[in-house]
Amino acid sequence: MGEVLAPVLNAAETRAARGVMKALVYRGPGFKALEERPKPAIKAADDAVVKVLKTTICGTDLHILKGDVPSCVPGRILGHEGVGMVESVGPGVTMFKPGDTVLISCITSCGKCGYCRRGMYSHCASGGWILGNTIDGTQAEFVRIPHADTSLYSIPEDVDQEALVMLSDVLPTAFECGVLNGKIESPGISVAIVGAGPIGLATLLTSRFFSPDKIIMIDRDDNRLTEARKLGADIVINNAVHDPVAEINKLTGSTGVDAVIEAVGTPEAFELCENLVAPGGCIANIGVHGKKVDLHLEKLWSQNISITTRLVDTVTTHVLLKAVATKKVDPACLISHRFTFDRILDAYATFGRAAETGALKVIISVTGV
Repeated sequence: MGEVLAPVLNAAETRAARGVMKALVYRGPGFKALEERPKPAIKAADDAVVKVLKTTICGTDLHILKGDVPSCVPGRILGHEGVGMVESVGPGVTMFKPGDTVLISCITSCGKCGYCRRGMYSHCASGGWILGNTIDGTQAEFVRIPHADTSLYSIPEDVDQEALVMLSDVLPTAFECGVLNGKIESPGISVAIVGAGPIGLATLLTSRFFSPDKIIMIDRDDNRLTEARKLGADIVINNAVHDPVAEINKLTGSTGVDAVIEAVGTPEAFELCENLVAPGGCIANIGVHGKKVDLHLEKLWSQNISITTRLVDTVTTHVLLKAVATKKVDPACLISHRFTFDRILDAYATFGRAAETGALKVIISVTGV
């Protein structure tokens, strides 16, 4: 009888067999490290443990690394986006089973508390934005997902996994916090988007669902403005070269823009929005703000404007999944770079120096490293 050979395991499988995994860990403002950490296990009946296949880096991760998010403490595994395969589920999980390929929502929701019943999943009493913030996140080989039935989504078989990673956060954030909160709900609305990073470009993509009259993109990076043109922006303004207020006054007869979307997260960007909005218009804030912003009510008190803020609730994820599956929108166009998980520090360096590297969203392939 021939000798029975044991299967050859790759490095990730060998680690998993030892009960450990590789993960990107926040070590305090300005510090991060790729480390070996214990593999997560089921803690509650409605938990799932998911093997991460694809993940990405969010601008919010950069804010964490700057120290702007005090709820995220040193030692935390970062990341809140990804696509993966269910490895194990708790006895209370009924919608998913091991082997299912799933989209991981950036927002964890119980579906039962008062906030969830109002569609405010971001304020879930036992969830919200916890992944990569108050519990370990998705920039790892495995992640534990609480409330799995209402925090994971089944993935259509024939849809690109890399494109679907954009549905964890960037697309629903842009659509909910920018387009819907900005009241871009009918044809003929004029829209200005301040910031042509991934969130701003995703706002551009999803605002086109409603056929605005004109979409104006404002940024200091000509490369990103070129991308905005490709994705359908009618007008682009480099505010390092031109005065956007003067330019938009020329375009609108000095009335301003109906919907202004803040997609940067700096005091300067928000104050620019205040100077661009038309009477009766809306300023929709998406950016993560780590510093105070001046609200110029001495100018705006009589202008009938609305100012909206929101953390993404992911209540539109199911709609966006259909839009991607039917090719109404292609979020893969937001992907600029790809890395394997062992190069995640290079991915952070590339994403963090977007002005030099031309980075938009980066895809990190996790499995098999």
